[in-house]
Amino acid sequence: MTSLASTTDIQPIRPSALSAKLAVALLLAGLADWLFYGQRIGLSLTLFAVATACVSVLFNHATLDWRRAMISGAILVLGLVPAMEELNTLSFLILVASLTIALLLATNPDTTELTDRARALRNFLLLGPFRFFLEAPQMFNLSAFARGIALWLMPAALGTVFIALFAAANPVIEQWVSLLNPKVMFDHTNMWRVLFWTLMLALVWPFIHVSWRRKTIDIAPVAEGPVPLPLSPMVSAEFLGPSIVLRSLILFNLLFAAQSILDGIYLWGHVALPDSLTYAAYAHRGAYPLIATALLAAAFVLVAMRRGGPAEKSRVIRPLVYLWVGQNVLLVGSSIRRLDLYVDIYMLTYWRIAAFIWMGLVALGLILIVARIVLDRSNQWLIGANLAALTIVLYGCSLVNFDAFIADYNVTHSREVSGKGVHIDIDYLMTLGPQAVPAIDKAFALRPAAREGCLVPRRDRLVEQLRQDLAWRSWSFRDWRLQRRLGAQARAQAGNQPAS
Repeated sequence: MTSLASTTDIQPIRPSALSAKLAVALLLAGLADWLFYGQRIGLSLTLFAVATACVSVLFNHATLDWRRAMISGAILVLGLVPAMEELNTLSFLILVASLTIALLLATNPDTTELTDRARALRNFLLLGPFRFFLEAPQMFNLSAFARGIALWLMPAALGTVFIALFAAANPVIEQWVSLLNPKVMFDHTNMWRVLFWTLMLALVWPFIHVSWRRKTIDIAPVAEGPVPLPLSPMVSAEFLGPSIVLRSLILFNLLFAAQSILDGIYLWGHVALPDSLTYAAYAHRGAYPLIATALLAAAFVLVAMRRGGPAEKSRVIRPLVYLWVGQNVLLVGSSIRRLDLYVDIYMLTYWRIAAFIWMGLVALGLILIVARIVLDRSNQWLIGANLAALTIVLYGCSLVNFDAFIADYNVTHSREVSGKGVHIDIDYLMTLGPQAVPAIDKAFALRPAAREGCLVPRRDRLVEQLRQDLAWRSWSFRDWRLQRRLGAQARAQAGNQPAS
């Protein structure tokens, strides 16, 4: 016989419980409307995340593991800090990640493995927003007709969103929609606001009505008679045997050695580049192939040196693996050197900082591969170590004021200050936003002629933007510090002026 042990995704719930949850979801959607719709977003996102977390605890306190809940609270607080410091893409992603991870740890103690947690978070983020359209109609407790309406509610809602977006982007579709004359129906309805409320309800519902997918365990029947022979593997074991791995490593080491020799000639030997090649092109040609080479190197090493594989204990293969990984690390170092030369000439930008960070992570990942082989650890340990390093780096980056750092670096290392490099690009400094205002003021002091034209009004607009960002909804600690710095600078300048 075959027995099937499973736990359903969504347990039957009372309509009254759903009604209470739906009412709170509407309150959260109204709070989102007040905080976000037509407003600049900053501190308001942090307040909304805290409100969502509190409501989630209120409705799911019976299933909470309080020891895990304390850990979840700490993770949520850590995720709120970057958003309070400065709301940007990275801090927003950290906030969302911390909120979902905290919910997972507090309400789903069954997931203990990293893969299970990743799968649960994937299902929560991808499928969670759609659950509202299937579960909320249960409060009406209708018949099969109501269930049919629920099944069509999500496609209809998404179809409306798509049609609205297509109509906004495509004039032909907009003309077709106008033939339906929806204005008669929606004279007093703001469709964008309705879509906003629908989106907010879909986003907060998984936090209010928490439901995690459970594993389904199938127990195969016990067959009578002889046990069939196992099928032959799709890939022969010899395909990854020691002889193939050994030849591959010898070839790869020779190829990487040639690249390292070229880097030694042009970067460390100070030999001039060919006439048709600039340091900028050389830096970029070194950075992009590194993406493929480092990933292929890591994948090959992990496959070749898999635990229990024929090449893992080889006294010849292991040194070649270490040599190849070392050459990859050297290649990363050469790429960092190329980028450093490029920055010395063409100054610093966001993409060049990202390249520095990425190269450092690649080098660390390669070193961790060697550590995994030497310490005889599993691939799961390697993935966890890389995820931990990536998390630490991203969290640190969320607290760094890159706008001010780039602006200060470019002014300090400009030709006006250091005597080398390029002249200050004040136009680029203006694009960095209000955080670059102190550096812009230094640039004006170094180049008084730059005050002519439209640069000073643009600088003043940045200060006005900072003043608007200090409204409580969009307040951030970073903007507050900058405002205090500019205020102290203005008072110092006023005190240095002679009395009339």
